[in-house]
Amino acid sequence: MPIYEYQCEKDGSVIELLRPIADADKPVMDPEGKGRTFKRKHSTFATGGPEGKSVSLSQGSCACGKRAGGCGH
Repeated sequence: MPIYEYQCEKDGSVIELLRPIADADKPVMDPEGKGRTFKRKHSTFATGGPEGKSVSLSQGSCACGKRAGGCGH
């Protein structure tokens, strides 16, 4: 099951939930019981790159961690 991020519309709080894909956009109850509304947000992730630097895969990086075209793949 994938992990989804949900953000509160009022205060910007973010929670992560492990949910089936079919439930990804279903309403999320406030885990603190404060009546807040959480909407699914677009998530991005990064992986460790050369010399421990973070490399965002959404920026066109190769699977080896180098920028696209920088490794010859």
